[in-house]
Amino acid sequence: MELETAADELKSVLNRLRRAQGQIAGIIRMIEEGRDCEDVITQLAAVFRALDRAGFAIIATGLQHCMAEGAQAAGDRDRMRARLEKLFLSLA
Repeated sequence: MELETAADELKSVLNRLRRAQGQIAGIIRMIEEGRDCEDVITQLAAVFRALDRAGFAIIATGLQHCMAEGAQAAGDRDRMRARLEKLFLSLA
């Protein structure tokens, strides 16, 4: 059941990334057409938010998976915690 949840979550992430990809294509067209800077920046901000959400969802899915495998040794948990913390900070 845990794997289904992870697969569903990742499917949602893929959909979000595909929408962001479409937004980026739209931004390129906006720039090529000489659209207003404010409109372009607004769309860029939306893409940044979408990418951030996708990144956090991927990390959260990994965290859930790690928590489900709670039988790890303390050293492994500490290393995993440090890796996840680094990933979160990379999106901050």
